[in-house]
Amino acid sequence: MEEEIPIIDIFAGPGGLAEGFSSLINADENRVFKIALSIEKDENAHRTLKLRSFYRQFPVNQAPADYYSFVRGEITIDQLYTNHPIQAQLADEEAWCGTLGTPDETETNGVSNEEVDERIRIALNGNPNWVLIGGPPCQAYSLVGRARRQEIILDGATDKRVGLYKEYLRIIAMHTPAVFVMENVKGLLSARTESESIFQRILTDLKNPVNACIAEGIVTDVNQPHINYRIYSLTTEATNFDDDGNPIFNPIDYLIKSEDYGVPQRRHRVILLGVRQDFGAPQSILQPQEQITLSSVIDNLPAVRSGITRSFSHFTMVEGKNQTLKKKRHYNRINDSAENWRNYINGFNEELNTFLQPLQNNLNYPVILGLNYQPHNNYNLPEEHLLSGWFADDNLGGILQHVSRKHLLEDLKRYLFAARYSEINGTFPRLDDYRDAGNDLLPDHENAGSGKFTDRFRVQLPNISATTVTSHISKDGHYFIHYDPVQCRSLTVREAARIQTFPDNYYFCGERTNQFHQVGNAVPPYLAFQIAEIVSGILNPPLNENENIVQELERIN
Repeated sequence: MEEEIPIIDIFAGPGGLAEGFSSLINADENRVFKIALSIEKDENAHRTLKLRSFYRQFPVNQAPADYYSFVRGEITIDQLYTNHPIQAQLADEEAWCGTLGTPDETETNGVSNEEVDERIRIALNGNPNWVLIGGPPCQAYSLVGRARRQEIILDGATDKRVGLYKEYLRIIAMHTPAVFVMENVKGLLSARTESESIFQRILTDLKNPVNACIAEGIVTDVNQPHINYRIYSLTTEATNFDDDGNPIFNPIDYLIKSEDYGVPQRRHRVILLGVRQDFGAPQSILQPQEQITLSSVIDNLPAVRSGITRSFSHFTMVEGKNQTLKKKRHYNRINDSAENWRNYINGFNEELNTFLQPLQNNLNYPVILGLNYQPHNNYNLPEEHLLSGWFADDNLGGILQHVSRKHLLEDLKRYLFAARYSEINGTFPRLDDYRDAGNDLLPDHENAGSGKFTDRFRVQLPNISATTVTSHISKDGHYFIHYDPVQCRSLTVREAARIQTFPDNYYFCGERTNQFHQVGNAVPPYLAFQIAEIVSGILNPPLNENENIVQELERIN
């Protein structure tokens, strides 16, 4: 039996990369990769990592009945771990809650480099051929974040996130993985400091991490072996090389468009594949697949209605910072019930019929907000769907974490208008369309008339892949409005998880806001699975015909 290849996962989030790698199964129905250690600073994401690690302590497709009892809400997580103490202990050793880098005064769980190195050495147990995966925090490079902060030039002295990739670099330099996979946002390609392109600096550093770390004062041991790496694209074959044998790519070659590889989401991310100099080049690249529509992965989930929290009453002007006046908004509480909700939605529909093609009467409105576990026998995708087997778990018998948010009443009218408009026009409305349909549809927001964020309310269209699910989904659902006007709501955690290709039995710990944040921060596991196949081919290259004959003779003799 082949030994599992160890993986160290840093900046792990809820474990999207790890899930993809650990889902790769060999001919003996065993996992090709084993997550030896995962490090994540967010406590809720860490709890999710530990739970998923517990799930993986059992053979493939043999999680205990207690796991399903927990996710269905029949027992607590403490009872689950108490009933299976060995697996719980192994999961606790694997999933580590820690903040890499020097934490500021607002952060907890700070860990020293010495602690990290010791945990990695213990986890690897002397195995030299392992894989480092992870995505250093990307807010500093994000195009949206840089635009919001009005930053053209980044400054690592004032924003420590600019240099967090150096934590990744230091681990490569000190522990020399056979392969590493590093993920980041598209904005990394255009990010600059005063003196250079950050992306080109990262590529140069990753090729010779020890030299880079010594130059930065990160590694002081000049006798540390200088192991070089070649950095490959996962979408473009290497055809040009420099004098040292390094492949030459255009920066755009490192950008992966997830919708081209079976992920129902237009998520564009930079992913670097580093291969240690004593290993050969990857023998394959990602193969394009049919694009998956949003409706094909969420249409079969139970219909649920949105909830209502309150309605806007009026605002008063109060003194803010620097003696400037600002609006203070006042609200009235609303009793949330299926009857109240239906009456409001019916009233809104009658108003909108003036501007839009009228809806039929007696609509079949859903009556529940959803459930953390909802028994449902027909949740699996059709067998012919690319992701059918990927999502499904017949032991689950229902849907997890499919609960709608509650919204401001005025936002529900905007959601309803947006969904109906999109159904008619095949695109989501812009703020001008809201203004044309009635002043009460225009949001009471400082930027409403500025021309910025004209897509402030965005319907996810059913017949194409979804837009990028980001951590912003944890703040509100305005960019993630469901296309069905009868449900009149934003997406649920489970719908977002399906867009991100998390299996249906993947449980996210924490409150719903925390769950959304975790889903938005993750790498799509199905994309990671395809990357894992390429990495496996590097570490376990297929035998040629002569080697197969020799091995068969050795086996017979």
